[in-house]
Amino acid sequence: MRRDQPTTVLRPLEQDTATAVAHPNIALVKYWGKRDERLIVPWTDSLSMTLDVFPTTTRVRIDPDAGHDEVTLNGEVATGEAGRRITAFLDLVRELSGLPLRAVVDTRNTVPTGAGLASSASGFAALAVAAAAAYGLDLDATALSRLARRGSGSASRSVFGGFATWYAGPADATDAEADLASHAEPVPTADIDPALVIAVVNAGPKDVSSREAMRRTVDTSPLYRPWAASSKDDLTDMRAALGRGDLEAVGEIAERNALGMHATMLAARPAVRYLSPASVTVLDRVLQLRKDAVPAYATMDAGPNVKVLCRRADAERVADAVRDAVPDGTVLVAGPGPGARLLDEGGRDEGGR
Repeated sequence: MRRDQPTTVLRPLEQDTATAVAHPNIALVKYWGKRDERLIVPWTDSLSMTLDVFPTTTRVRIDPDAGHDEVTLNGEVATGEAGRRITAFLDLVRELSGLPLRAVVDTRNTVPTGAGLASSASGFAALAVAAAAAYGLDLDATALSRLARRGSGSASRSVFGGFATWYAGPADATDAEADLASHAEPVPTADIDPALVIAVVNAGPKDVSSREAMRRTVDTSPLYRPWAASSKDDLTDMRAALGRGDLEAVGEIAERNALGMHATMLAARPAVRYLSPASVTVLDRVLQLRKDAVPAYATMDAGPNVKVLCRRADAERVADAVRDAVPDGTVLVAGPGPGARLLDEGGRDEGGR
């Protein structure tokens, strides 16, 4: 794997249409809880791996004759909260560009929405890149990460490929300082060859949204502040482990950080419980794999689905063990993926990060 990711400046396009693709990321040191909900600035730093599966492709076309934004998601008109979030994001792009014109947006998502598989990360990273280009903004990768964050916090990390850290910024920062400081950047790594085995035990929407679960956890869980403090140490340890190419240490840190996050949710009042019986079955199988001398480590986001970090050489054995544990689930293997990037009119990459 490359030690870093190249930074590409996004040049304004001559036309008013742009298409971009982005991939989801899975946090190995978690983001959970917003310090500022308007700016989407988190309480803690986080670190993730962008995946090579489940891309989102988004096309943005400025329409001078339109009286409102037209947004379709997977071929259907985006209504409700989904449509509102996209229009609000486009309002921000219009403010930055000084161009008040409305847009036609078509987004194709291949990741199950609302199931704890980071659909918003790929979605808003792709939208940020496409909208910035269509509206003529001249943004480098760091500025694109800041922009994507305003749609979805985890989208700030999907701007980059491989491993990335999203910084929370100083706790006592002003709004302007926080907005400037809170962005992602690539994490240098030694030559490791990781895989993430994804066990989709339930692809349906969650009963409690991530946004509501975060608020409840931060406001009511007595375990939240201790977890947030320990997460700082986890990030330091994780960056060091990646730097020396110690995948087992990376896995150990990721597992303790994720289980700690879910413990804070269980301690919320009322409790937020995303783990299902199938989730626990997969977690038990991961423990058994380690007893059988296969380095495998679990992580979970806000949902019942489990991701298992392992060596790529062990990925099929891990996947088979997980399939055996949850025969009704869907299991696939992912590796590190590319950053968000523009596509040309023929759907070919114009150069990625």
